[in-house]
Amino acid sequence: MSQHASPGPGALARSAVPAAILGVAGALILFGVDAIAEGLHHVWWDSLPHALGVDGEARWWAALILTVTGALVGLTLWKAPGHGGHDTATVDLVSTPLPLRTLPGVAVALILGLAGGVSLGPEGPIIMIATGLAVLAYRRLLPDVPVPVVLMISTSAMLGAMLGTPVASALVLTSVMGGAQPGQLWDRLFAPLVAAGTGAMTYHLLGGTSWDMGLPDYEPGWIDLLTASVVATAGGAVGALAAYAFTPAHRLARRLRHPVAYATVGGAVLGALALIGGQITMFKGAEQTAEILAEREEYGIGALVVIVLVKLAAIVVSGASGFRGGRIFPALFTGVAFGLLAHAVVPGMSLTLAVAAGVLGVLFAIGRDGWIALFGAALICGSATVLPILCIAVLPVWLLLTRVPHMLVHVEPAPDTTEARPESAR
Repeated sequence: MSQHASPGPGALARSAVPAAILGVAGALILFGVDAIAEGLHHVWWDSLPHALGVDGEARWWAALILTVTGALVGLTLWKAPGHGGHDTATVDLVSTPLPLRTLPGVAVALILGLAGGVSLGPEGPIIMIATGLAVLAYRRLLPDVPVPVVLMISTSAMLGAMLGTPVASALVLTSVMGGAQPGQLWDRLFAPLVAAGTGAMTYHLLGGTSWDMGLPDYEPGWIDLLTASVVATAGGAVGALAAYAFTPAHRLARRLRHPVAYATVGGAVLGALALIGGQITMFKGAEQTAEILAEREEYGIGALVVIVLVKLAAIVVSGASGFRGGRIFPALFTGVAFGLLAHAVVPGMSLTLAVAAGVLGVLFAIGRDGWIALFGAALICGSATVLPILCIAVLPVWLLLTRVPHMLVHVEPAPDTTEARPESAR
């Protein structure tokens, strides 16, 4: 078969079985990590305060736990084989597969951060774990499948499980595979979409997180083209502040040189931010998104401004201080908070459209993927009716962000650092 020929139906069908297995396995891994993190969360935020006779909701307790979390993550980066895997501040969502011995350290660093209130989601490290295991399995059982294909399938499985639908996986992979002809593109998407679909369904059946936020139905109007564009562009500008601050913050943290030092200091800074913003500005943001929408009447303009700014700062500090995690989930929360702020300033604007536009702008600035930004906005509002408006509103945001740096640090490995780069799988 030539390089540009499409595989036949038999080959596609044969690829579906291992892809479906990867989808189920990915959902089980994600569910297991979430369950362990939730158990540790219960210990730190419920059982331990109860045993000590203190208020687990107190802001000083949050500051203490975040500082301790930083120290524990720093110890993991220092002592665990592979030093916690890739620094998620320096790699894209899909990174070089890691050797098996590195994956436990990645999982420990991720679980500590999720339970301790760090403002990062699971997407980066959980995809590292999934791709590392998938590459190992394919090499032993299906060695003829190229590693880049395995990476796409395993990444797609995890995205489907995390976001509850294979649509996000299709959008991400379409941008990655954009150079292919239409027929070839769909053929290459076949196995990844099988993995994403089975991953999403398995995680749903396990009782995973739902993204149904119960926002009111949206009825479009002509003025919405303007208001949505203004809100989305303003959200993109606010998110760009975090993008500009990210690399300098990462370099500043690395002046402390030792991972225990910069992760502990980072945890302490996150604790100080928690003293200002409270627990609503902590954690990955999924549960907090539902909470802030359900209690939106309790937040005035000033409170929402504080929440947006504190959460953006927490995202920057979390990523720059060595914590392992992704920025999509906390960016979604920040976008929702910004949309609520826009609605509070302009009450006549549709709440659903304001939230969707806020997510679109902030997520585009932080994630720098227009597809994910559009998908995230539609996911939060739970309606496809907003998509035509958002497809117009994304254009000025796109222009605004053209010269804004990506929220990704480009670093050369230093010979004297204690956080070594993990050896990539050969």
